[in-house]
Amino acid sequence: MLTAPPPAPPRPMPRQIATFAAVGVVNTATYYALYLLFLTRFPYLLAHVLAFLLSMTGSFFLNARFTYRTRPTWRKFLLFPLTNAANFVLTTAGVYVIVDVLHAGSRFAPLLASAAAIPVTFVISRRIMQ
Repeated sequence: MLTAPPPAPPRPMPRQIATFAAVGVVNTATYYALYLLFLTRFPYLLAHVLAFLLSMTGSFFLNARFTYRTRPTWRKFLLFPLTNAANFVLTTAGVYVIVDVLHAGSRFAPLLASAAAIPVTFVISRRIMQ
């Protein structure tokens, strides 16, 4: 009977942070491309929510494989949105403030708003994925 190979040993913390950041860059690029695509058809907040949900799914699989070297499971997948709850709240509030309060453009608002949420997302993500 074939069995799955054992998971790779966990990465040291500095390496996890660097890999998490690289996955974050890919995730942000994916999110932003989807946001711009959806922005052509939907209001900016709906574009943000749709792009966020799709990119979060990709982020789960990339972080499971490359950052934490863990097998993706349904349990982790269902818990993973908790890692993004703070990110979602902070970026959504940030997008709203930048666009509606500061009257800046909606095109770059998500990129600016997402910076504050990165450390919170890493800490929660690491706890759930390991």
